[in-house]
Amino acid sequence: MDFTIIILALTIGLTSSLHCVGMCGPIALSLGLNAENRLKFSIRNLTYQLGRVTTYTILGAFLGIIGESFSFAGLQNFLSIGIGILMIVMVMIPKFYENGATSLKPINFIMIRVKMMLGKHLIKKDSSSLYIIGILNGLLPCGAVYATLTAAVAMGSIFKSATFMFFFGLGTLPLMFATLLFGNFLSAKQRQNILKILPIITLILGVLFILRGLELNIPFISPSSEALQLNGMEDHSM
Repeated sequence: MDFTIIILALTIGLTSSLHCVGMCGPIALSLGLNAENRLKFSIRNLTYQLGRVTTYTILGAFLGIIGESFSFAGLQNFLSIGIGILMIVMVMIPKFYENGATSLKPINFIMIRVKMMLGKHLIKKDSSSLYIIGILNGLLPCGAVYATLTAAVAMGSIFKSATFMFFFGLGTLPLMFATLLFGNFLSAKQRQNILKILPIITLILGVLFILRGLELNIPFISPSSEALQLNGMEDHSM
């Protein structure tokens, strides 16, 4: 797994978690976690957060099937270039991924079911329910998640896609954990200012995928097919 890609996944997660605080923060804050007992609070908080990370990782593995299919067909480079172009389009046309998916009837139906299940488990608030709430929360519509899942397809394997989304999920942990501990400590204006970084990161990731697909023999940025094969052999040996 390319170290550069991991860093970008963590950075996207950290930056997009500012959006999560605004959109999913109310759900998290309604869990009724009490920070007086720090150990119990930390365990229950992490239980909820790891539920979200689980969802992101599973979704990454699922989409990795597509990427691996392209890889087996010898079309990995075309996939990487195509995904890169798509991510650039997402930056240029934000509504492309923010609202497009939820307007589809099957997706909208699933979202209604997810919200209904969320409501049931929010009432219980026991440890198992906290984990399930995290899992369901990870399924809620989010443009940043859509963009990251799009990037995960270009990883070219189930393992790499799942790992990419796992590190994205880890990137969202610090701020979401702190929100439950301290409340909404950032104003809406501060969050919006920092969120301006997210399109830039998405654009960089899109350009990086295009360069990787072109195989310009630039170490870490656009490695040759031989370097990619060697990296793939190292991944399988782990």
